[in-house]
Amino acid sequence: MHGLFRSILIPSLFCLSFNSFADKAPSNSWTFTLRFENDLFAQTDQYYTNGIKLNWISPDLDWFRELPWLKKDEAVQNGIDRILKQLPYSEDTSRQRHVSLSVGQLLYTPADIKSRDLIPDDRPYAGWLYGSAAFHSKTFFRLDTFEILAGFTGKWSLGEETQNFVHSLRGIDTAKGWDNQLNTEFDFSFIYDHKHRYIPHLPFGDHWGVDVITNYGAALGTAFTHASAGFEVRAGWNLPADFGTALIRPAGDTSAPANRKDPRYQDKFRSLSFHVFAAATGRLVIRDLFLDGNTFSDSHSVEKENLVGDFAVGASISYRRVKLSYAHVMRTREFKGQPRVQQFGSISLSYTY
Repeated sequence: MHGLFRSILIPSLFCLSFNSFADKAPSNSWTFTLRFENDLFAQTDQYYTNGIKLNWISPDLDWFRELPWLKKDEAVQNGIDRILKQLPYSEDTSRQRHVSLSVGQLLYTPADIKSRDLIPDDRPYAGWLYGSAAFHSKTFFRLDTFEILAGFTGKWSLGEETQNFVHSLRGIDTAKGWDNQLNTEFDFSFIYDHKHRYIPHLPFGDHWGVDVITNYGAALGTAFTHASAGFEVRAGWNLPADFGTALIRPAGDTSAPANRKDPRYQDKFRSLSFHVFAAATGRLVIRDLFLDGNTFSDSHSVEKENLVGDFAVGASISYRRVKLSYAHVMRTREFKGQPRVQQFGSISLSYTY
């Protein structure tokens, strides 16, 4: 036990004090990520049934004001700069920063999608078409994210059109109960999320490695209000220098390389990376728009569970500038009367350019 302590914990603690960015990522390197989640991977069509998200992460910046589109207008640059300087760590010169922009859509349905009637004790029909802006501050070992998330429920979410279009392509009966979906409404949340990467020294050779990424955070708003905490364990060949494999969730964009040692910046064989991972995250849920119903009008709702957990296992491979990941997720019951846990698959495809 003493030998294990010395070989794992002591090097991990040494890593926590190391914040050098001598090998920081190239200053012109953007990362684009497409995420797709669907319960078809578990052969079901209910509850959280589909999610899609497009995300762009800027190059590493010494200061947020260095973004190219801000440099074109000094007044806008100065105004946004004053606001962003209010964020924690904004004056910490040991950190790098980047900004991410996202658009996406989430779809939720009850278990019975053949009925046209409202089903009082089952999950409401709901779609959410949303966008977000996130501000990331990081060292090689930690990442702090502040995100503004906002979007529309109801007909403006295009949930019915999206689901029925996909069903028609696959030759599946369309859902009949979308007339009972949540009302059209604008909702938002403010998000904080913290991730920390621990890298123990293990005698596996130069290329094999293991790391552990912990996370905690909170959301506050009309869409989501919750506190969360969890971890991810990764093991494999040439582990990427990023903050893990994220699901579609608030502040979940972590696929950008943290420095030049990431395999995506290497040449030939050194650019190949593959690993397996397992992750668990728990949430204390105070408000969930898609269970509690509309914020500003009466709508269908169900009694939610206050403690919800996600458990995921998966694999990831990257070559040159492309990274592909798949996670199979089990989510515990989200509302009273839900007969079973839910499973779905999550695919993430990232390109760094």
